[in-house]
Amino acid sequence: MSDQAIIRVLVTTEAIDVAVEQIALEQGGAVATFTGLVRADDGVATLELEHYPGATEAALTRLAEEAVERWSLSAASIIHRVGPMQPGERIVFTGAASAHRAAALEACAFLIDRLKTDAPFWKREVVGGEGRWVEARDSDDHAADRWR
Repeated sequence: MSDQAIIRVLVTTEAIDVAVEQIALEQGGAVATFTGLVRADDGVATLELEHYPGATEAALTRLAEEAVERWSLSAASIIHRVGPMQPGERIVFTGAASAHRAAALEACAFLIDRLKTDAPFWKREVVGGEGRWVEARDSDDHAADRWR
């Protein structure tokens, strides 16, 4: 990992300010970001995320460090919400800064693909007043596998 790389990892109940997070990454020649929103699929009224404090941040930090090393990034960021959220709210932000766009784009994709499978989060959807836990998706495993 570069001694000068900036890594920002945050798990929070607060709203994600994409503009602030992007500005923090603006160094070098290219910045790539991804912002995920809570979907209202199947009538989801609320999405509740739980995590394992300490372990979740450590897993996300390891992913960011791996991205910095693999793509020689100047910065990497992973911000993830927990707690109850409504459809349309920002749930996750990943970002990567590098000298060149290809590295920034690949690293950003790596971060979102791998955090879906490598970080301990649990999702519970509330539909029609009833809660149900969300099972892991095979498509998330396939996306993460391309980086292994």
